[in-house]
Amino acid sequence: MVDQSIFGLGFLICLGIVFNFSLHRIEEGHVGVYFRGGALLPYVSNPGFHMMIPLLTSYRSVQVTLQTDEVKNVPCGTSGGVMIYFDRIEVVNILDANSVYNMVKNFTADYDRTLIFNKVHHELNQFCSVHTLHEVYIDLFDQIDENLKTALQKDLNELAPGLNIQAVRVTKPKIPETIRKNYELMEAEKTKLLISVQHQKVVEKDAETDRKKAIIEAEKEAQVAQIQYNQKIMEKESLQRMAAIEDEMSLARQKSHAEGEYYQLKKQAEANKALFSKEYIELKKYESLMQNAKVYYGQDIPKMFAFGGCSVDPNLGVHPSITENNSSVHPASRLSSKDD
Repeated sequence: MVDQSIFGLGFLICLGIVFNFSLHRIEEGHVGVYFRGGALLPYVSNPGFHMMIPLLTSYRSVQVTLQTDEVKNVPCGTSGGVMIYFDRIEVVNILDANSVYNMVKNFTADYDRTLIFNKVHHELNQFCSVHTLHEVYIDLFDQIDENLKTALQKDLNELAPGLNIQAVRVTKPKIPETIRKNYELMEAEKTKLLISVQHQKVVEKDAETDRKKAIIEAEKEAQVAQIQYNQKIMEKESLQRMAAIEDEMSLARQKSHAEGEYYQLKKQAEANKALFSKEYIELKKYESLMQNAKVYYGQDIPKMFAFGGCSVDPNLGVHPSITENNSSVHPASRLSSKDD
């Protein structure tokens, strides 16, 4: 009975050990590939728990999400013979899950060692060998990551479809200390030059600002002067138009008044012409004689009052005795006539 218990316990222990070695877990973002006797088995497992034959079968978990491979301390020789070292190069890549089996079959589960690490060394040395230290360290440094990404992806498209390079980040390379100090001095001088250039630009900008401000002020004053001048011109024109209107009104009044007087005089003349008839004149004459009656003393009296005629004939209506005695008129009579 004891032997059976020990046997059962041993069987359970063995079963637990077998179960422990046969049960495994694949994490999310990974897939599992299996090897039996060193040969790759033709299936791939998804994330989760899986079983396998212990001791005969082994598995490798392959990441199929974004991963970053770091290549450190990469030596590189420039065209001038100077050896420099890139401290760290990061390659961001992703493997398609459908390409895992072919990738592991052709390049093993450590495919990134062959396709990325070794390839980075090769491409970086190719780039440095055709460029000078100054170009690698300063002039073309910003192009290294893009050139390296392009070269890696081109080879991967031919050798390992399904592996895509997303980005490449390259740190500044390490150069000999003496050369580095020279570059630092050169950068310091360049910084001074840039500062002086920027200061000059600031001064020029300030001068340009002052010039534009002066131009704006002058234009504003000119516009104000032009507006004031136009206002004065408009005022003068308004006064001129008002004076012209007043002159026209005065002329019209004078013309109207003159025409009225002319019309009045014309009508008066026409009335006088119609009024001054022979009979009217005779009437006025006698009215005047009646209002201005005078007494004459002497032997003779004026002929025109004695005979009542208007003729200029001296002998018309004159009595012959008066004519003869005209020369003997008393002086007092003549004086009386002159006084009248």
